[in-house]
Amino acid sequence: MSKYQRKVLLSTSAGIALENMDIMFLAFSLSSMIATFHISGTQAGMIATITNLGMLVGGIFFGLMADKYGRVKVFSQTVLLFSIASLLMFFASNIYLVYLFRFIAGIGAGGEYGACMSLISESFSKKQIGRASSIAGIGAQVGAALAAILAAVVIPWLGWKMLYVIGVLPVLMVLVIRRGLKEPEDFQKTRATGKTTKLSHLFETKHLAWQTIGLSIMVTVQIAGYFGLMNWLPSIMQAQLGLSVSGSSLWMVSTIVGMSLGMLTFGIIMDKLGPRTAFTIFLLCSSLSVFLLVMAHSQWSLVAAAVVVGYFINGMYGGYGAIISSLYPTEIRATANNFIMNLGRAVGGFSSIVIGFLMDHYNLTAVIIFLSSIYLVSLLVLMTITGVKELKISLQE
Repeated sequence: MSKYQRKVLLSTSAGIALENMDIMFLAFSLSSMIATFHISGTQAGMIATITNLGMLVGGIFFGLMADKYGRVKVFSQTVLLFSIASLLMFFASNIYLVYLFRFIAGIGAGGEYGACMSLISESFSKKQIGRASSIAGIGAQVGAALAAILAAVVIPWLGWKMLYVIGVLPVLMVLVIRRGLKEPEDFQKTRATGKTTKLSHLFETKHLAWQTIGLSIMVTVQIAGYFGLMNWLPSIMQAQLGLSVSGSSLWMVSTIVGMSLGMLTFGIIMDKLGPRTAFTIFLLCSSLSVFLLVMAHSQWSLVAAAVVVGYFINGMYGGYGAIISSLYPTEIRATANNFIMNLGRAVGGFSSIVIGFLMDHYNLTAVIIFLSSIYLVSLLVLMTITGVKELKISLQE
């Protein structure tokens, strides 16, 4: 691995970590927000949904900017925007200001993924993309772990609003890490040709249109499962097992460890056997493993279940960036990544509302059946996307 490739991995991992840390603060502050603003589970679920809608807006805008002006150039803008919005959370005096500030934070966060995954795709060989994308994706879990640790310390001591203020501090570190990073040669060559970047390019043919829609459905399921579990299960476990914020934070850390291990494994399987085989294995196991959460009736059994569930449900995360970057050309790559990922986030974000409704009116078993079913839907969609099947050959060339 070259010095430039190491800097790319460090820069992308750090940005994704910071983005996810900020987003995951919601998981740990949600129960406190409900108590502060006296809102229902459905209203609380709207916070994550609105954040994801902001990500769709920011993803499209910054994706087009990244394809037109450069992946590196959008980095500092996206990081600063969602960090400022997070800082504003300290001044949120009602739920409507929370909605506004999280929407703005989403706009900034939405631009990170596409630029990061495009930069990785253009800096590594095809045989390395799976592992490189998965390593960068682990940055998200590092950010989530940092969020869990900070929440356990800050919320009981200073309250949930200070959690968002403290979360702004790592921004300086990310900006320093990215200093001096240059655009990849692949992007510079494509930019020199003067090829245009338009969102409509994602739907130019029937084959391309279904590929974009199909991948968006799969990402929707990925986001629905991930954010649904990560946003709600701390609150669920506090109620079901009587855990404190610190106790549920420890549960989250175990989930994150499982996710990181899953990503590493998924990247290796994808590079060796192809994306279709890797996704098939992990989607099937995700559908089955979520039932372990219903069977957990003690803190230790819950930790074990969390590791297994986390391993499968989010092991696929980096893989989406790898296959999207491989299926779309350089001039539309960041836009494709951001559009598909953030459309999935916007739609999948409604899972927080669905889970909030199911928890208000039913129980945890209903939530698990819902999650298990959507992973099977994603598997069916995967089988219809011919481009993913063909990638097994092209990625091994």
